[in-house]
Amino acid sequence: MIIGKSTITVGTTRDLAALLARLAPAGTDVEVVWNPEFLREGHAIEDTLRPDRIVAGVPSPHAEDVVRQVYAPLLHNQIPLFVTDPATAELIKGAANAYLGMKISFINGVADMCAAAGADVHQLTEAIGLDPRIGRGGLNAGPGYGGGCLPKDVRAFTASAQSLGVLDAAALLRAAEQVNESRPTAVLTLIEQTLGRPVAGARVTVWGASFKAGTDDVRESPALAIAALMHQRGATVTVHGPHAIPTALVRHPELDYAEDLEESVKGAELIVLATEWPQFRDADPKALSTLVEQPVLVDLRNLLNADTWRTAGWTVRQLGRPAQP
Repeated sequence: MIIGKSTITVGTTRDLAALLARLAPAGTDVEVVWNPEFLREGHAIEDTLRPDRIVAGVPSPHAEDVVRQVYAPLLHNQIPLFVTDPATAELIKGAANAYLGMKISFINGVADMCAAAGADVHQLTEAIGLDPRIGRGGLNAGPGYGGGCLPKDVRAFTASAQSLGVLDAAALLRAAEQVNESRPTAVLTLIEQTLGRPVAGARVTVWGASFKAGTDDVRESPALAIAALMHQRGATVTVHGPHAIPTALVRHPELDYAEDLEESVKGAELIVLATEWPQFRDADPKALSTLVEQPVLVDLRNLLNADTWRTAGWTVRQLGRPAQP
């Protein structure tokens, strides 16, 4: 028996089983189970030992028995086990990540509507998140989703819908991708509005290199995409992140980097908070105001207590929230 764990497109288990039947010495006696993992970066151990569910796509009752033996300690702790056919298991994982991506793109689109209307996306998400059909989880406006999983999984699920001929679903998924792909440009508009001019010639500090806090993964990082776009538009960009500078430097050697938070802001005309590290939330605005050229900050994660920073003399703009004097 083979138990697969990776995220795959629907039909892969079937194709692998057919390949094994043709080439493996055991032939059709080889069974293929698909058991997708649901691991968040930075929480892999927790999610392995205490998952919220286990999904197993099995071809036979014998395969189900083996899965139950493998996961006996977790099942004893009342972790739910969903036993399905392999195609359903493949789609469960793809649908989960695609829905997360669509949820993020939805609230980012709404954040843009709030910005245009002078409304507050934070208050909006708190209100609609109380509806149990919607929920608050994942409804955080920001610079878009990234990392090594969500972008490729949404693309793969979109491709699966297209290949299956389910074109309305493919169009819906593709729209979510397009919103995410447009985030750097949308964010740049906010940055230039705050700066009061194009970024060309400006000295900008970007806080955050990884695609989210708690990891050094910079694959498809929104923070670096924004930093690179400002560099392309003529800004001098310095990036600071707690753990991801070495990996960011490999992918974007054209940017400047600073290991120290205070060092990163020296002479800056604008700070862009792009990744939600607690070190940025806990930074001292009064102390930092003496280091920058201009005390101006754009908070793309709505992480900061903006009133505290404004009291310390900063101009602060937050994504999808009204401008304050």
